[in-house]
Amino acid sequence: MRITRIGYREAPAELKGLYDDWYQRRGNVPNMFRVMAHRPQLLRTMLSHFDCVMQTGTVAPKLKELLAVRVSQINHCDY
Repeated sequence: MRITRIGYREAPAELKGLYDDWYQRRGNVPNMFRVMAHRPQLLRTMLSHFDCVMQTGTVAPKLKELLAVRVSQINHCDY
């Protein structure tokens, strides 16, 4: 069984602003965010955590993204 991803058209109005924000930042809305959209409160919490992890610290956000991609490759996991 797979959990569906909620696309922009299907997203509740309360989430479309979040989708718009991520699309502006990255040019897409990551699948994990579209899955979490089933639970809007959890999505907001996850986005806050994700921002804290990715936008703070001494490692550049682009390098963090590259590390995530590489870890996914090593683990044979679709990123």
